[in-house]
Amino acid sequence: MGFTRLALSRRHPAAARGSRRGLRTIATFEATKGALVLVVGLGLLSFVHYSAQHFGEEIVRRFHLNLAHHYPRIFIEAITHIEDAHLRLLATAALLYSALRFIEAYGLWRLRAWAEWLGIISGGIYLPLELYELIEQATLVKAGVLIVNLGIVGYLVWVRWRRRGRRGIPGPA
Repeated sequence: MGFTRLALSRRHPAAARGSRRGLRTIATFEATKGALVLVVGLGLLSFVHYSAQHFGEEIVRRFHLNLAHHYPRIFIEAITHIEDAHLRLLATAALLYSALRFIEAYGLWRLRAWAEWLGIISGGIYLPLELYELIEQATLVKAGVLIVNLGIVGYLVWVRWRRRGRRGIPGPA
């Protein structure tokens, strides 16, 4: 057990349990996000050298969509212009994103301060973009994503702030 965790659990056992539970919940959430993005990235990679247009038409048929309508046509048009290089780039970005989520999840599970900072920074980067998207066109999904991300970043800031105060550095008045 690390010194910080040991000291925290001796002085404030209930607070340590609460922080541990919250951080492990966030770790599970981040690992789940990483796994989902990894599956999507591997799925994209499986379409390299495969007819994207054929795949798009198959999706439209499976969901019984009418190709004459506006949105299915846009989907087919967009998927037709995807090249293998773009698929590889998207798959690589998905792999890097999922690796970052897995690293963060590991650190949060192990109650590491660096993982808390990583979560604050990586989650905080998205907040202005999510707010902009919500202002541009408000939907329940966008509002939910913003609220969840704001909650996670806020909780991690709160955990860091509490730990800072316990090391003898004055906290908020």
